[in-house]
Amino acid sequence: MRELSLHILDILQNSVEAGASQVALTIDEDLPGDRLSVVVTDNGRGMDAGQVARATDPFFTTRKTRHVGLGLPLLSAAAQHCGGGLTVQSTSGAGTMVTATFQHSHIDRAPLGNIRDTLLAFVLTDSVDRPCELSYRHRVDDKTFAFGTAEIRAELDGLPLSHPQVRNWLREFIAEGEAEVYKPEAETSDGG
Repeated sequence: MRELSLHILDILQNSVEAGASQVALTIDEDLPGDRLSVVVTDNGRGMDAGQVARATDPFFTTRKTRHVGLGLPLLSAAAQHCGGGLTVQSTSGAGTMVTATFQHSHIDRAPLGNIRDTLLAFVLTDSVDRPCELSYRHRVDDKTFAFGTAEIRAELDGLPLSHPQVRNWLREFIAEGEAEVYKPEAETSDGG
């Protein structure tokens, strides 16, 4: 995949397929340490030790909708190729944590990509009969943007996230938050 955001969307969708009602996505960019990490944690049905051992095998998947699972194997290869790696920790019945790390400055590291649209795609395809709350945190050195859909839903008092006005607000809110974490320090400290 050309963008890491597409890998992230695949993992988020895996969480929903695994019955998760809560998913946490953390993106941590440590520029002085030259590391990028992406962590997705869910409270889905999890995997047993045998399934975890095969999680990066492209011919293994727990999904019933297809016979191959290329998401984690491709992400693992991309991370290893860029001086990082992929780990999968899971307990049957208790959820899964997928962590991908990269050398941030590696010439072959795919860009993070359009994380705003990835988050919107996940949040706005939320099933009414099986909602999945997202907690999101993106840190770039000492700047952080974070939000949770549970808190947003509470403020909306029953109005769905997919409502056109809410959807437009979410698009702007995420775009502004993502832009803030990348602003140079001089722009954020003087109010500009």
